[in-house]
Formats: sequence, structure tokens, C-alpha cells
Amino acid sequence: MRLNKIRDFVLASLIMLNGLLAAQQPVDGIAAIVGNEIILLSEINSTVAQYAIKNKLNLSDKPQLYNELSRKVLLGGIDEKLLSIKADEDTIKADEDRVEQTLNQQIDYMVQQVGSIEKLEEYYGAPIAKIKKDLRKQIEDSYRIDLLKQRRFGGMKISRREVEDFYQSYSDSLPILPPTVDISHILIQLNPSEESLQQAYSKIENIKKMLQDGADFAELAKQYSEDPGTASRGGDLGFVNRGDFVKEFEEVAFALNEGEYSDIVQTQFGFHIIQLLEKKGEKIHARHILVQLKPTQKDEELVIQKLNEIRDKLINGEATFEEMALQYSDDPNVKEDKGHLGKYRTDSFQIKAFETVCDTLSPGEISHPFKTEFGYHIVKLHSREEERKVSLRKDWQQIEQLALEFKREREFKAWLASLREEIPVEIRINL
Repeated sequence: MRLNKIRDFVLASLIMLNGLLAAQQPVDGIAAIVGNEIILLSEINSTVAQYAIKNKLNLSDKPQLYNELSRKVLLGGIDEKLLSIKADEDTIKADEDRVEQTLNQQIDYMVQQVGSIEKLEEYYGAPIAKIKKDLRKQIEDSYRIDLLKQRRFGGMKISRREVEDFYQSYSDSLPILPPTVDISHILIQLNPSEESLQQAYSKIENIKKMLQDGADFAELAKQYSEDPGTASRGGDLGFVNRGDFVKEFEEVAFALNEGEYSDIVQTQFGFHIIQLLEKKGEKIHARHILVQLKPTQKDEELVIQKLNEIRDKLINGEATFEEMALQYSDDPNVKEDKGHLGKYRTDSFQIKAFETVCDTLSPGEISHPFKTEFGYHIVKLHSREEERKVSLRKDWQQIEQLALEFKREREFKAWLASLREEIPVEIRINL
């Protein structure tokens, strides 16, 4: 409901904006000439419209804001034309695949905001092919300009004196570093025990026997399948292409004859019985019954017990954290990092359980086992740094990078100003 209201608001805004534009200026015309290149009024309108869509702005009753945006777009467009001319001189081309991917993403976003392709065409007063053509040119020029800047300024160096001068001049406005923690962990994945595996296999064997005794496949799937996405449909997977299934499932499914069902098949998801309904070349229509391999409460208790034993050894000094991580951790990177996850901002953990646990630890402490989607962990907090200002002594590399970016931007602006003197620019409209 809320998304529909936003969509209707944006569409109404765009329709009213379209009327506002038409009232203020001709349908199209030349806004500016840059060298031998022109900027059309329609290009400015299109960019302002994209901004309105992206930011859900209603410009229909805000002519002053519309004029401000149009002026910014025009001045930015002039700079882009200047840079595009230089990119042409340097024979810089954009990657076509990347341009096409970005184009499709932007068109999809705009269609989602206004509701349909037809409504987007209605607003722009142009078919989708024309909208795509104009937007593709904008994206292509943007990538070419990025490559031009990289070629001209990417190799720029900065001296130690320049970094120090930058810090002295801008230290009060440099960002405050947020609190961080330095941590290591040991992960033990929660896998079904042999007992759990046998229980699941016994269940799928009973289902197979019922099939052999003449029970209906779809009814058994509705009653017993543990695939939440297909059980209510009698296990129906619909038509799928080769390559859509995991290997173990696919090899069996594509080898079946129409109407035939398989023996028991094991995959990472559990045990399956598959029935092929129809085959069309490299597509098949199949259904299945799934019995998942689920860890039991006992399995969880065994994992927690193991991690507690590891934690006790660490606390008693019987082994180092790195030794225990290499021996027991299921983290795929453990051989390289020995369980060390490194420094994290305390508010940037993607897994919130880590943030919660780290808040309870002091440097040197090891947590009790806790659960995430990956399994059970214990965490060691090596150090904690509170919020602070950057300093040359502790944060040289960060300050050096900031200073380098500042220098590049300053040199770029100076170069752009020289281009404005070198290449004639004529603005033909008043905003």
C-alpha cells in the first residue's frame, strides 16, 4: 500500500512538472553550445526529471527549486561536454557491457517508481527506445569522463610535506573515527549428526514405500514434503532450465523418463524423491518431495559443549587462540587468518550478534558460545578503541589518502577552469 502511494505521488508530480516545463519554455531548443557540441532543453528537462524520480520530489508547485536544479544541471552539462570533447581527443571509449548493465538498472528503477513503461513514456513524451537512447549517451559519457580523470590524475603522487600541510589546515574538519574492536573467532558449523541423518532417511524411505504401494505423489508432497516453497503445490517445481538445480538433483531429474520417479537422492538440502512430468529440450517440468536434514537440539548441545571445552582450554592457557582456530574452526579462511577477523567499527557488523557480544567483552576476554546463521562461535576481543579524532601518528595512511583525493580534486577543478577558457561556451537561455 505504501509503495503504491509513493508511486502515485511521484507520477502525479512528474505529470504536473511536465506541464510546468511546457509553460516555462519551448518544447525543445538549444540551451547552450560548447565547442561544436550542443545541449538541448530536453536534455536538461530529462535530467531534472530523473532527479525528481530518484528523490521523490514534487516540483510542480516549486518553480524556484525547478530553476535552481535546471541551472545546476546546465552548468554540470557544460562541464561534461568540455570533458567529453577531451575524451574524444584522447579516443577514450566506455565499456559497452557496463553501459548496458547500468542503463537497464536505471530504466528498471524509473519504471518501478512511476508504475509502468507506459507511464514513463507518457511523462517523457517519447517511446522507451528514445528514452533508452538518450540515457545510454549520458551513461556512456559519464564512464568516459571517469576514465579521462583516471588517466589524467590517477597517477598523481603526494609528498609527506603536502600531507602534513593538509592535516594542519583541515584537521578540525576531518571525520571523527568511530569506535572499533579487533577480534578473532572460532566457528563450528551446526550439522546434523549421524543419528539425525538416519531419522531423515527413515522418513524418506517410508514415503518411497507409500509411493510404491500406489499413493499419489502430489498428495504425499502436500502431506510430508519439507520444502516450504512447493509442498502446498504438490511439490511442483514448474519448468526449469538445465543448470538451475544443484548438480546431484539435476543429474537424476534429467535422466528420468516422463512420469517416472527417482530413487532417494541426497543433496545439501536433504533427501529428495523426484518425479519428471514433462521434458522440452533443455527444460524439464518436475516435482519433488523433500525431507530436510535438520540438526536436533542434541546436535546443538554437542556443538556448544565443544566450544565451551575449547574456551576453557584457552582461558587456562593450555593452547593459543590461533592453535584452537586452526584445529577446530569451520571458517573457510581459517588457514590464512588463523581466526583473526581484524578491526571492525562497532556499528558496522553485518551480523548483529557479533555487535551484541563484543559490547559485553573487555580486551583479552573470550565470549561464551553464541549462534548465528553460520553456526556457533566464540569471539576473543583483542582491543577496543573509542571514538576519536584522526592523528598523523596513528592514521597516516588514511590522512594521506584524504590529502591525495583533495589534491586530485583541486588539480581537476583547475584543469576544468582552463578548459572553459580554451573551449568556447555560449549559454542561450536564462535560468
